[in-house]
Amino acid sequence: MGICDGRIAIVTGAGRGLGRAHALELARQGARVVVNDLGAALDGSGRDTATAQAVVDEIAAIGGEGFANGDDVADWEGAQSLVQTALDAFGGLDVLVNNAGFTRDRMVVSGTEEEWDAVVRVHLKGHYAPTRHAAGYWRDQSKAGELVDARIVNTSSGAGLLGSVGQAAYSAAKAGIAILTIVEAEELGRYGVTVNGLAPSARTRMTEEVFAEQMARPDSGFDAMDPANVSPLVAWLASSESADVSGQVFEVEGGRVSVAERWHHGPFRSQKARWEASELGPVVRELLAELRPSDPVYGAQ
Repeated sequence: MGICDGRIAIVTGAGRGLGRAHALELARQGARVVVNDLGAALDGSGRDTATAQAVVDEIAAIGGEGFANGDDVADWEGAQSLVQTALDAFGGLDVLVNNAGFTRDRMVVSGTEEEWDAVVRVHLKGHYAPTRHAAGYWRDQSKAGELVDARIVNTSSGAGLLGSVGQAAYSAAKAGIAILTIVEAEELGRYGVTVNGLAPSARTRMTEEVFAEQMARPDSGFDAMDPANVSPLVAWLASSESADVSGQVFEVEGGRVSVAERWHHGPFRSQKARWEASELGPVVRELLAELRPSDPVYGAQ
């Protein structure tokens, strides 16, 4: 028995790294899990079903139930098929963990249109498309008078909250996911759906080079970069216990958990007339002086 006992979950990008850890933890906590993964290489090439099936086999080995799925979550029909897979395999859906993604790290002046489109597609559309089809299922349930107690967990990033040098497309897509989480929480709450986000820091294929030095030195025997450190929060957010928490983005690294503060309206000056351009220099500088210092962009000198 676990905190997700009896729940049915989808985890996208669950063949490796964070997604695999989330799928295994959800299974340990009693959920039946659709393990979605294309089985692609880091550069996006190739495709196999063995990657997802290997995680399903791991779930079976710990006494859980899993089902492998190889749909492309950024394809509209593929996302619809993914949701239908959960309904067909397990008879319902309670939890959607949007995790799939990859990077094409480039400075702004060297990135290509193809790289930008690929990153935004897999992260941003790859979050929206499965959510749209899952939300439609839950809305229909709610309108039919059924009690819905559903969860969406999105995956943003510190790069999406603060920015990251050399990761313009990735940062922009992850920032989009953070605000999408807030909007979805407001819209879907009426149907019994909570929506929260993660900004995890962990060892994955995407981050092995970025965090190489940090990953090489576990703190006192505790591997702070183990992706499994993030998954207990995913399981809690997927459970019925989290019904009163929605619209939040949590940062997780090792044993540290924090909640990101949303944007706020900042200091202002107002007058009952249009500003002259020549007047605004001193006004803007006064406003900037009143701001709380910002956390730095990752990688900034």
